[in-house]
Amino acid sequence: MPELPEVETTVRGLARYLDGERIARITLNRADLRRPFPPDLVQVLTGATVTGLGRRAKYGLIHTDREQTMVFHLGMSGRWRIEPETAEKHDHLVMETGAGHVLALNDARRFGSVDLVATPALDTWGPFAALGPEPLGEDLTAAHLKAAFAGRIAPIKQMLLDQSIVAGLGNIYVCEALFRAGIRPDKQAGLVTLPALRKLVPAIREVLAESIAAGGSTIRDYAQPNGELGYFAAAWQVYGREGQDCTCGAPVQRFAQGGRSTFWCARCQR
Repeated sequence: MPELPEVETTVRGLARYLDGERIARITLNRADLRRPFPPDLVQVLTGATVTGLGRRAKYGLIHTDREQTMVFHLGMSGRWRIEPETAEKHDHLVMETGAGHVLALNDARRFGSVDLVATPALDTWGPFAALGPEPLGEDLTAAHLKAAFAGRIAPIKQMLLDQSIVAGLGNIYVCEALFRAGIRPDKQAGLVTLPALRKLVPAIREVLAESIAAGGSTIRDYAQPNGELGYFAAAWQVYGREGQDCTCGAPVQRFAQGGRSTFWCARCQR
């Protein structure tokens, strides 16, 4: 599934073609993805001007001058194709701008979604209402994590994947951030000290920023809007490296945690 860096990379790629542009036409090639397209999507957005793009957690946001925001989620395999030379079977939504740019939302598995939300109501919209702070924003602090983890016996990795505590963190980047901060992924969250959390917060930001700069981590179907593959996977220090040497020389280990694989180094993470 595309994670936060992949969504951020997608939004930045789309902004170059959409920001400030008029939406001349929207074509829906089927009625739904994971759920039906909004019935008024075409009517509301045709002729609207894009006033900005953004991201909330793993959702992309396309704001318009009609105070309506198109909110998209890439699901398991979704991606935007920019200036496609030919149409593809899974181009389910096609957007054309007044300047002649063509952008196609392609989703082979159809686990993605598109919603239309009143821009002033975004913060209280159902999927956003209970989200925690953005990991790249100023509201994510060691003090916030310490308060959220107080008295909790759940493993810290599981707590970091809780979207009500931190919005948008996924399995890959939590594994990598915990490694950089030297924290065991199975340590009880409530026992993690404030000094350790002061190392964790910048580790989260660093690993996400590095992945965004690298275009994300390509897994299965994900590609950037321009068709290029993200290459941050080459920089993974523990994720997907079971049995390989850590930088300290000890083998990277893996165990199942909450139905997902956790990768870590027993020597570096305490």
